[in-house]
Amino acid sequence: MAGNAVLAAAKGGAALFTGSGAMFASAMHSLADAVNQGFVFVGSVLSEKRPSRRFPVGFGRVINIFCMIAVIVVTIMAYETIHEGIHLLQHPGEASGGFWINVGVLLLNILVDGAILIKASKEILKEARAPKASGFALLPAAFKNVGRAAPPTRLVFYEDIVAVLGAFFALIAVVVVSFTNFALIDGIATTLIGFLMIAVAFRVGYDNMIGLIGVSAPQDVEDKVSAAILGDADVRDIESMRIIQEGRYYHVDAVVELRTGLTLGDADDIKIRIQQHLTTDPDIADAAISIVEDDGKTSWKRREAEVEKN
Repeated sequence: MAGNAVLAAAKGGAALFTGSGAMFASAMHSLADAVNQGFVFVGSVLSEKRPSRRFPVGFGRVINIFCMIAVIVVTIMAYETIHEGIHLLQHPGEASGGFWINVGVLLLNILVDGAILIKASKEILKEARAPKASGFALLPAAFKNVGRAAPPTRLVFYEDIVAVLGAFFALIAVVVVSFTNFALIDGIATTLIGFLMIAVAFRVGYDNMIGLIGVSAPQDVEDKVSAAILGDADVRDIESMRIIQEGRYYHVDAVVELRTGLTLGDADDIKIRIQQHLTTDPDIADAAISIVEDDGKTSWKRREAEVEKN
């Protein structure tokens, strides 16, 4: 947030001094990033609050609400940027002074947002419990696992991809306008940055919309949880299971079939043992386990076969 606020101020000053439309668009994007990340920071703090009597399932989805506010901010900034780009396409401006100011600010932009992008990519791999990656393999690995990262991390990741690309586009526009007569590239770069912001707003908005509704966990998470339950010596089958993702955490609700012949006290101890084992996973916020006696049928395998058939 602080880094993007500094960049927005620097770009805004450069845009006023030089009249560069691409620099104005880039300043709008940095300002949107700073505002968004401020909202998301507050939302992240609130979402970590412990459940209360009034809110027994916790505050995990609060972060989705704050991310939706961030989407509105990005959309407004994107509109202003596209509007400015269309104006520059209709009325191209002439090259003005301050070439090295623009270049210096945009190179600073690439360095700062590039560093944030690397940090966000590493955070994605950490939150997804994925193998570490470095160098040119880092960004592809982050893209592969971004769906399992927390909403704030996904927001920063998507925004900074656009920030780095936008800075490159703006840098190209500044250089071309300064050394050629192709003034239209300023409007083209400005409009393109605006549409990239729209793409981020759509992607983040979609992710958080399904997060607010309540989305099921990825298949690999379900496989890990089912393996942990079936790995208990007294468990014979899983009659049904539902895993809901809220923020970066999962809520497990399962009906487990235990071996026959157990007393009620023993069965209850096994249920508690399974719950405690599941919640040792830092990604699982809680586990509600119901127990029934084994019916002699393989319900969980049948369910997997039905999913594959569908």
